[in-house]
Amino acid sequence: MREIILIRYGEIGLKGMNRRYFEKKFIQNIKWAIKHIADAYVLDRHGRAYVEYEAKDHDEVIDAVTKIFGVVSISIAHKIDNDFELMKREGLAEVKRQMTLTGATTFKVETKRANKGFPMKSPDICQKVGGYILSNVEGLKVDVNNPQITLTLEIRENTYIYCERIPGPGGMPYGTAGKGMLLLSGGIDSPVAGYLMGKRGVELEAVHFHSYPFTSDRALEKVIDLGKKLTKYTRNLKIHSINILEIQKAINEKCPSEEMTILSRRFMMKIAEQLALTYGCGCLITGENIGQVASQTMEGLTVTNNAVDMPILRPLIAYDKVDIIKIAKQLDTFDISILPYEDCCTVFLPDRVVTKPKVDKIIYSENLLNGEALIAQAIDQRETYIISRGELRE
Repeated sequence: MREIILIRYGEIGLKGMNRRYFEKKFIQNIKWAIKHIADAYVLDRHGRAYVEYEAKDHDEVIDAVTKIFGVVSISIAHKIDNDFELMKREGLAEVKRQMTLTGATTFKVETKRANKGFPMKSPDICQKVGGYILSNVEGLKVDVNNPQITLTLEIRENTYIYCERIPGPGGMPYGTAGKGMLLLSGGIDSPVAGYLMGKRGVELEAVHFHSYPFTSDRALEKVIDLGKKLTKYTRNLKIHSINILEIQKAINEKCPSEEMTILSRRFMMKIAEQLALTYGCGCLITGENIGQVASQTMEGLTVTNNAVDMPILRPLIAYDKVDIIKIAKQLDTFDISILPYEDCCTVFLPDRVVTKPKVDKIIYSENLLNGEALIAQAIDQRETYIISRGELRE
């Protein structure tokens, strides 16, 4: 048995001359999301996308499509011919089904007549279909302001009948806004930052910093698991794993201890920028949040920015922690992020951390180190992992 879902997008429809570019990318992303499902295919029809599939694959299709950036909502629809008598009968059957499922007692009918060749006007269709349903169902009432059931008839090349709307993530099609290098830690914030940038159409690549053997393999596994969750939305994800232990040892030996955190952060940015330039990224992305930790003061962020020429995008900069946690739980990353495995930021952590660093003073300390050699060594020794559809690909 075949089923069909109707897919709505929002912001894409506001585009002008380049709207079709975004629509094509959107359709490509839907096709990619369902290509592993046999006998499922995408239809692109005049500002609407549809997916037809076998009923046995229903849950898998719904899960895949509702994680595509750009999808505002979907509806599971009945596709029928543009025949008014058939509309009445199918509308009645759908309302009865919804009443059985939900116990609802109020309804209204909406009509979207995109096909202007259909002879009846939308208000007439609503009135006659609604009257037919009322005359055939006891105990049902019309409520045009706050109905428990909204029966929608969408008349196009065929008529699509549906009641439910299942929300999607919204945003813009993934891959339409360039590419960014995400600094992916094992914490709560950076996966959320990556998700939010992906939602704006930015394609992601990632870099993770560790201090093995001071940090364990379990910490890396944690980051890989976070990457797997992200690929439910971002298709594939490449993660570069960089050991910065030698850099931290050099800072610990030659620089003031209170500057360890901010100097380490600058080296991470420099490494991330080199990788970004190598792999065609136009920005760096972090989960930094103003005032959250000592290195994320206004002064600390200024010193961090000074380390690179590439723009650093911080989508969480003004978020409250509770709001970040809420999104992390929606992404199913929160429980992974709070696993108690150490990260590189805890290595050589001083008792006191500078909270208002000065650019010139930090650069002076940085110049005590052979920075170019340390960075080159760290990049040369990197390991790269590729995740596709939630699975690690060696």
